Amino acid sequence: MTNKLEIIAILRGIKTNEIEPVFGALIEAGITRIEVTLNSAMALESIQLGARRFGNVCHVGAGTVLTESDVFDVAKTGARFIVSPNCSPEVIRAAGKAKLSSYPGVMTPSEAFCAIEAGATGLKIFPAEIVGPKGIKAMKAVLPGDVPLFAVGGATPNNFSDYARAGCAGFGLGSFLYRPGDTAQRVARQAKAALQAIQEIEKATSSGFFSFNINS
Repeated sequence: MTNKLEIIAILRGIKTNEIEPVFGALIEAGITRIEVTLNSAMALESIQLGARRFGNVCHVGAGTVLTESDVFDVAKTGARFIVSPNCSPEVIRAAGKAKLSSYPGVMTPSEAFCAIEAGATGLKIFPAEIVGPKGIKAMKAVLPGDVPLFAVGGATPNNFSDYARAGCAGFGLGSFLYRPGDTAQRVARQAKAALQAIQEIEKATSSGFFSFNINS
């Protein structure tokens, strides 16, 4: 069992000329898993730049990966993982062939088990605000304990503790961290606020005032 929570930064709509300052701000704050969604302009170029410039200090990935073709295009950029909003066994298996970690979006136990059977690295609970901590806790009880769950779509520093108690290994943060046109300074402030919330949870855990189980 580990009690280390993780944040995945979701950069949707980012421009290629923003990659270096925004990635730099996130990494300096302490976030080292960053995805650029494929529905961003020149996404593959941005991912390639991020991987080339920062791949030695962070995990760079692609989000909104919907097809097998997308997977193989992403693999050429130097990215290390893919994230999808849905559960597509074909996409998950393609990621395995391309040696990329895969985090498909799931909302039900059926989708979760389908994703795991196809070889998913972890599961993106999406939209988390609809499933909620109670729903995630119920799903966690029947899923393999070594498969990490990430709450995406509704997770914020204000409710991190609720999702952590439910068994989430971390959170995907999009507009909380970055909105198109945001400055690197704002991104840095938001990243620090998110990490501060996690530090407070971990501090409370070590003090015995709070407990959460990432793995069963």
